[in-house]
Amino acid sequence: MRQRPVLLVIAHGSRDPRHAATVHALIRQVRSLRPGLRVETSFLDFNIPSVHGVLKSLAAEGVRDVVALPLLLTRAFHAKADIPAVLRDAPPQLRIRQTEVLGPSPLLLRALERRLYEAGLTPADKSSTGVVLASAGSTDPEAIAVIAGIAREWRQTGWRAVLPAFASASLPRTEDAVRDLRALGCQKVAVAQYVLAPGFLPDRIRRGAVEADVLGNVLGAAPEVATLILKQVETAMLRLPLQSIA
Repeated sequence: MRQRPVLLVIAHGSRDPRHAATVHALIRQVRSLRPGLRVETSFLDFNIPSVHGVLKSLAAEGVRDVVALPLLLTRAFHAKADIPAVLRDAPPQLRIRQTEVLGPSPLLLRALERRLYEAGLTPADKSSTGVVLASAGSTDPEAIAVIAGIAREWRQTGWRAVLPAFASASLPRTEDAVRDLRALGCQKVAVAQYVLAPGFLPDRIRRGAVEADVLGNVLGAAPEVATLILKQVETAMLRLPLQSIA
């Protein structure tokens, strides 16, 4: 009987212990939705287990098929370079297929709204509220363009305005976008954190949101994120040929 593939989730990692704790909470949510799926967690940096360590252990167990999912919201340097590099270094007996990153996705927009409503907004506030879509930031133009596109798409769902902001590498900063929304005449200003887990850059977003009326929490273990992970796995299994990454 052929073994089911193992899902290997590859998170960024952080020195901040809240990051790993949030990732593990999300993976528990994924396991609860798909009890028959084996899910392993790994980190690119700072935390253990490492990606290479988990791959080596899986190979030693006799596992053959692995679906590697980058726990990332945009396709930037980590998705384009770091993760493919570490997967190419996997034990040769493993057959690995890599999914796309999580974003953009309507499910992530639903998760962002969930966090804003949990923080005190209501659907009735949408037409008078401006939202800052605050992300970590990137030097990759493609990733920045994707964030701007998400802001435009989200605006079409009924918000007074949605502006992108970045904690690093790009402008504007969160605090500048908050002030811009005030200048547009928004009755309320909310900051939505388009990040998966707490850490250095999310803390910078929080500091930049001090003049906002509402600050949504990180996406974390939102059920929409867990559902999206499983959808990405299903897509990878259906559309990609099973082959070793060489």
